[in-house]
Amino acid sequence: MDHFPAAQPAGEIKEVFPDVFFVTGTMKTELMGAHWHFSRNMTIVRNGTELTLINSVRLDEAGLARLDALGTVTHLVKIGSLHGEDDPFYKARYNPVFWAMPGMQHKLGLVADKELRAGGEMPFPDCSVFEFKTTKLPECILRIDRAGGILVACDSLQNWISDDEFFSDESRAMMRQMGFFQPANFGPVWMQVCEPKAEDFVRLFEIPFRHTLCGHGAPLIDTAYDDYRKRSQSVFGA
Repeated sequence: MDHFPAAQPAGEIKEVFPDVFFVTGTMKTELMGAHWHFSRNMTIVRNGTELTLINSVRLDEAGLARLDALGTVTHLVKIGSLHGEDDPFYKARYNPVFWAMPGMQHKLGLVADKELRAGGEMPFPDCSVFEFKTTKLPECILRIDRAGGILVACDSLQNWISDDEFFSDESRAMMRQMGFFQPANFGPVWMQVCEPKAEDFVRLFEIPFRHTLCGHGAPLIDTAYDDYRKRSQSVFGA
């Protein structure tokens, strides 16, 4: 396992809805010629004894022990093209079924076992896929049909209200200046790289939901639909 990116600091696994868990960890990367050091989140969905990992974040041995106590890692799901550095680690450790959208590129030669498509087979019950159709890189959102609708997003939807303990001082200052720290936001780097069009968000708001669990930021509970609808109107006028 030494050839995979090392585990970085992470928080506790928290159950935010029955059988839906959330954990915040650390991301270190280089984008647009700058070094970034910030937080990112993994969502874990339990179906019986099976666990599905979405937006994977490598945990240390203590964190993995807590993960194993929840169930058996059976599915691994990539929903955002700009994430996925820890997918090879989880594939090697647990050999789960790896799901990804067609056209996504993966780290260390990883190949998807199953394609993630709207209307297709899903990794767990009560799950459906919303696909962005105008973006330059593949991106999707999972909808869990529980608690009035839970969206699990990667970079498209964010809810970074403020920085946290997983930021470097340099990234904290840079990302504050770039406007990352806004509730119910669309990912600034994702918007720049993927250039989504308003029509995707018009389709998104045809789907009922109340909550979001995003790749970055805190869970947004109860008011997510209205909050992101207002953001879309301010960004796209739609």
